[in-house]
Amino acid sequence: MTDETPDSLIPYDEIVQEALRAVVGRVLGQVASTGGSLPGNHHFYITFKTQAPGVDIPAHLKTRFPDEMTIVLQNKFWDLNVGEDHFSVGLTFNQVPAILMIPFAAITAFVDPAVDFGLQFQASVEDMEPELHDEAENDSPDGDSPIATSEDGSNVVTVDFGRKK
Repeated sequence: MTDETPDSLIPYDEIVQEALRAVVGRVLGQVASTGGSLPGNHHFYITFKTQAPGVDIPAHLKTRFPDEMTIVLQNKFWDLNVGEDHFSVGLTFNQVPAILMIPFAAITAFVDPAVDFGLQFQASVEDMEPELHDEAENDSPDGDSPIATSEDGSNVVTVDFGRKK
């Protein structure tokens, strides 16, 4: 018996990533189906790769955030629409309204601090690590930390399948 794990012929990492991203889609879909109102104190921090295929955000945001940005869905958002592989939402940035379209595959983190729940994803199978932000970038009235940590026993699920070299 050797210490090396054999290469899997089943893409488990991709299957798990896809299933966990479906959780984000389902949660956002439930919010969209209620007219965009969040129940209780729930609110979401969503981090995504700005250069990922299918991301459609204003040019000034891509310039300001050339790799990754975090948005907040809490009080000031509108037109939340959820598709099979993406969502779109209206947000304000420095009092300027914008519509963002974000594929689920571009998301690197999803956090609901109200219930200490979070998911972190690989942006692609190319071993990209999400850059954690201290603050979300759209207009948010509170100062909650956007990324929860699991060291305190929270419900953060980190999925990190490293590629064999």
